[in-house]
Amino acid sequence: MPAASTSTRTSGSVIDRFVELTGDSTPDGINQALSVYAYIEQVLSEGGPVIVQDTPDSPPQKLVIF
Repeated sequence: MPAASTSTRTSGSVIDRFVELTGDSTPDGINQALSVYAYIEQVLSEGGPVIVQDTPDSPPQKLVIF
């Protein structure tokens, strides 16, 4: 069996981390991620900024997706 690509391993580890943090199932995590990504894409396509804050004390930052 061929080795997994870097993007596959990375995606798997991100999903594993999501499941670990939330206790949700992998399919639920994928559905939530797609919902959030679709929302972000909608806001950006309409010209709006997406602002994030790492912690309550950190400064707001504009999210940029390439």
